[in-house]
Amino acid sequence: MKYISTRDNSQSVSAAEAIVRGMVPEGGLYVPESIPSLDKAALGEMVDMRYQDMAEKILGLYLADFSAEEIHEIVNAAYNAESFDSADVAPVVKLRDGLYVLELWHGPTAAFKDMALQILPHLLVHSMKKTGVDKEVVILVATSGDTGKAALEGFKDVAGTRIIAFYPDGGVSEVQELQMLTTSGSNTYTFAVKGNFDDCQRAVKEAFANEALVDAVADLGCQFSSANSINWGRLLPQIVYYFFAYMQLVKRGEIALGDAIDFTVPTGNFGNILAGWFAREMGLPVSKLVCASNANDVLDEFIRTGVYNANRPFLKTNSPSMDILISSNLERFLYLMSERNGQAVTADMQALQKDGKYSVAPEVLARIQDVLASGAVDEAGTLDEIGKIFDECGYLLDTHTAIAVRVAEAATDGRAMVVDSTANPYKFVNAVWQGVSGEASGLDDLALLGTLSEKTDTPVHRALANLTDLPKKDRRVIAVADINDAILDVIKNK
Repeated sequence: MKYISTRDNSQSVSAAEAIVRGMVPEGGLYVPESIPSLDKAALGEMVDMRYQDMAEKILGLYLADFSAEEIHEIVNAAYNAESFDSADVAPVVKLRDGLYVLELWHGPTAAFKDMALQILPHLLVHSMKKTGVDKEVVILVATSGDTGKAALEGFKDVAGTRIIAFYPDGGVSEVQELQMLTTSGSNTYTFAVKGNFDDCQRAVKEAFANEALVDAVADLGCQFSSANSINWGRLLPQIVYYFFAYMQLVKRGEIALGDAIDFTVPTGNFGNILAGWFAREMGLPVSKLVCASNANDVLDEFIRTGVYNANRPFLKTNSPSMDILISSNLERFLYLMSERNGQAVTADMQALQKDGKYSVAPEVLARIQDVLASGAVDEAGTLDEIGKIFDECGYLLDTHTAIAVRVAEAATDGRAMVVDSTANPYKFVNAVWQGVSGEASGLDDLALLGTLSEKTDTPVHRALANLTDLPKKDRRVIAVADINDAILDVIKNK
């Protein structure tokens, strides 16, 4: 299995090379040359598998240059009782008949990003050895909140790596920021950026493509890689939990093997829902993938119209991890939906950079709409859904999952619907409190954790319960234009 560029501008590389590089040096993202297929008999063999066994099977189909023994070691180093507080790793909870929540937040940072970022460091270390990398790898991360902490936690004190996370100043929750600032490790660095997430993401991408910066970093004995979902090693592990969710429903008798189901995914950078598409293409019986957006509804509009238009106000909402106008992984999806037409994708990405928008051909839009549906929910609707589900089901949703549940309820057509729950509700405690109680708390996030727990009789996630007791690193704020200088300063001051 080799990996090629979405822009047809680079030679194919091995899985290990794609993981080390993070993104295509010439611009573009790596995708597999082909997608492996699983028939019904192969799916049947997966019904009773543990999460770890299923991860070994799925990863083995894509990592041709890794041995079975290596994959076993990598998987079990990531998914274990020390890191995940559920024996199922990603349990499925039934809200009501036909509607289920896939809890992806049982890892060490209370967000779905742990599902990939607990395993990516192990994939990267093995990939570095396979490709003969003798430089320190500097991981650059742009985050709207959850990726930053999960990546910092995953890579802290990993030999041969240094990780720098950039997040929008004032654009993440108080809990999310404190999680990042309290990450231990001598190789972890954070910067608040005066801008929004798109500014952070654009600057990180430009750093990869900046030849002068790359050369300067090389002269210092380092090279770049990424922990964002632009890195195939980050996206690949996410395919696993779609299979695992389906098999849990089969095992419990909620569906029969072969029955089609739907997934609704709260979506910002398009990586999570794209992993679901790969699972569908591999043979998992999925009918529709439903893209749930917040008030920054650029993806909802694109799926409905075929026009991607980022020329709109950037809104800071109560679901900050979805406050994104430029969805990086959509480039991979466009490439695959356009029948691997790299020239068309290159033109679209150039138009997006130049004009802030592009449109796809009618036949491409038809292919997209064949597999995707969409919907968007504003802040008031988000809070209302949190209160409604708690009153009706006794289940506490975070803001992002609440958006997905509301969109799922509107999109359901009789098939079983699984909603990806991407964060523990205590990460967004003030908004969740307002949804449950109908009024603002008047308290800061940390003071409210125990109050919400008492009111709802639900536990505070272990990753959040002791935040105030942890040593806190200095909060550093920089301008977007200073990001490259900040990178060099971190590398020079080893």
